[in-house]
Amino acid sequence: MSWQERIEAARQVGIDALKPTVAELEHGLELHRESLVCESYSLGLLAPIDGAAVARAVEAGISDAELQVLTESMRMTRWAADDGLHAEYLSAWEASGVDCAFQNAGEEGSHPIRMLGRLAHYTYLTDHMRDDVSRAAFPEDIVAARAAGRHCLVQTCNGVPLVGEQLTAEAELRLLRLFFNLGCRMMHLTYNRRNVIGDGCAEPGNAGLSDFGYMAVAELNRCGIIIDVAHSGWQTSLDSARVSSVPIVSSHATCDALNHHHRAKPDALMKAIADTGGNVGITNVPAFLGGSGAIDAMLDHLDHAIRIVGAEHVTIGTDRPYVSVRAAEESAKVPSGQRSQRRRWEALWWENDPVHQPAWRHERMLQSTTWTNWPLFTVGLVQRGHSDDDIRQIIGGNILRVARDVYAARED
Repeated sequence: MSWQERIEAARQVGIDALKPTVAELEHGLELHRESLVCESYSLGLLAPIDGAAVARAVEAGISDAELQVLTESMRMTRWAADDGLHAEYLSAWEASGVDCAFQNAGEEGSHPIRMLGRLAHYTYLTDHMRDDVSRAAFPEDIVAARAAGRHCLVQTCNGVPLVGEQLTAEAELRLLRLFFNLGCRMMHLTYNRRNVIGDGCAEPGNAGLSDFGYMAVAELNRCGIIIDVAHSGWQTSLDSARVSSVPIVSSHATCDALNHHHRAKPDALMKAIADTGGNVGITNVPAFLGGSGAIDAMLDHLDHAIRIVGAEHVTIGTDRPYVSVRAAEESAKVPSGQRSQRRRWEALWWENDPVHQPAWRHERMLQSTTWTNWPLFTVGLVQRGHSDDDIRQIIGGNILRVARDVYAARED
């Protein structure tokens, strides 16, 4: 199946699930085209590896750690490697109608070197594809890119880069301004586990921000970096909302009132985030959505969030990438037999978590909310009766406003 056929097949699955009228479909698609669409969190687009090159490296005895770095680099940068991949990349962007994505460009954790690797990969990609996709260092770059007919990425990190010396709080946080200078504009306080800043969302203790965590929030505010609590524990998130001097976000989560999960946020916490002027973003991961796990469930969570905090504080932040149609073919070229690896430290997905259950991986669930179906999220909001002005805020205006507010409040 070509990428065009796969994109079209997924689009039809989404339409079949929504069952919009002709008027709803046409209006939603037109509204999507004419609006600035800015995604509050994205895993981006993953290219295929170079299977033959990876096979040679495996046969030469590459270590597991080196193999991860090699394949990660390929998946992030190979879109610029040949015309076929370049065309698929741009076709996926065009199908999505997304102008700007707040791109996960950092490692899940706080190791500065690993985080620099991903930032470097996306810097390489946007440098080599700058006529089509650029990096947005400032909020107005997002608007300028759309006006110029380009897509753009805002680089974000799934962690706060820490020195690891633990001499003084100021010394430990000194890399924040450096990463801001490198273009990072949003950071997770924690991933799923506890770190020195606070408890992650899967930690049963739910202890909240540490004393050092309060200092980290203040320094992030000073640097002009958006605080993201999507993976943070409920108390950590609430503490951050109470003390941040600028808006904070939960860029990609769900509503706990609809489906209890550690990646969801309760109503009171969503209100606290909105009270900062910030946003709560809804993801497209079936295991987090519950219910059907498909596009109607995602719209249910959007509806609930809008009722709780208002349309001016809701965004959409997907958490599943577009994967090249050539990915499986290239991966099949790599010799099997690599030893199994232990679970990554940052993951902390419990043994009974729905993310492990095959039922959540049903193809049609995943197809209906696939990244290239972004225009159907807008169609669904039209179906649910939301006004055009509210929808424009949800699909782009709200995250742009927060980016402007946080950047304007920074201290040089």
